[in-house]
Amino acid sequence: MKILVIGGAGYIGSHVVKSLLAAKHEVCVYDNLSTGLEQNLFANAQFIRGDILDYGSLLPAMKQNIDAVIFLAAKKAVGESMENPEKYANNNLVGALNTLNAMTEASVKKIIFSSSAAVYGMPEYLPVDEKHPTSPINFYGFTKLDMENYMKWYDTLKGIKFVSLRYFNAVGYDEDGIVKGLENKPQNLLPIIMEAACGLRDKVMVFGNDYDTRDGTCIRDYIHVSDLASAHLCAIDYLQKSNESQIFNLGTEKGISVLEMLLKTQEITGKEISYEFAPRRAGDPAVLLASPLKAKELLGWQATHSSLENIIDSTWKVYKHMAI
Repeated sequence: MKILVIGGAGYIGSHVVKSLLAAKHEVCVYDNLSTGLEQNLFANAQFIRGDILDYGSLLPAMKQNIDAVIFLAAKKAVGESMENPEKYANNNLVGALNTLNAMTEASVKKIIFSSSAAVYGMPEYLPVDEKHPTSPINFYGFTKLDMENYMKWYDTLKGIKFVSLRYFNAVGYDEDGIVKGLENKPQNLLPIIMEAACGLRDKVMVFGNDYDTRDGTCIRDYIHVSDLASAHLCAIDYLQKSNESQIFNLGTEKGISVLEMLLKTQEITGKEISYEFAPRRAGDPAVLLASPLKAKELLGWQATHSSLENIIDSTWKVYKHMAI
């Protein structure tokens, strides 16, 4: 199949492209390189530098006999989405709607959409399954849920079938050492810990140590990016065979606390990492875990790369050259 990967030069996108190429798909990457990196591009994948807000560039990219689209071009910083909702509305909604409209005009009928656990808001029960109420508590999560609703309408009205993959906490790096591009100004826990291990920041702030968890710190469901990539392959196969739209959680149902991540990183890297406890952040649940049962049953997918040791080891391999 010929797959258009929108946002394919980014952290998750580059891992998805690597898996697609390994599975012998023909790949076209469409990326504006605002956060994606040239070093994440593959020589055997076509590259078009373009923006999802530029319909005049997006439509010709879509009119290349594309069989399916993988959409990974959203802005994703939760805090920024609350401070700058207009930026997120423009990119995550207008840009994604441009994509659906270009698909309609080019008669492309399949899309794999990167969604998020942020659509659920505060968990009412654990583990969170796809039937859990959706009530986002940040604007980023709202944009993801809104796009899922738009895709349902485009399925009904235009016959565009979709699989929405609700990621939990994406972590890790390609174990083969091929994808090495580091995110600029990371906002997620493990890259921040890695920067502290490398001496690029003084300490790690741990927000809250009085939660009702085994060590007082928040527990999250961390999913290795290689497992996320394989889920996209399963989703393409699923759409090919079933031609039915679906939504899936991608997680492990196993929680890792902030302190466990930090202390295990110290152990694996051999680096002393300073950390400081700070007050809880508003809107942070104590525990957030996914039920991946539906993905296992319908996609035939499950996480096989997401052990704590592999998450940290694969990440350290791309960060350790930066140690000072």
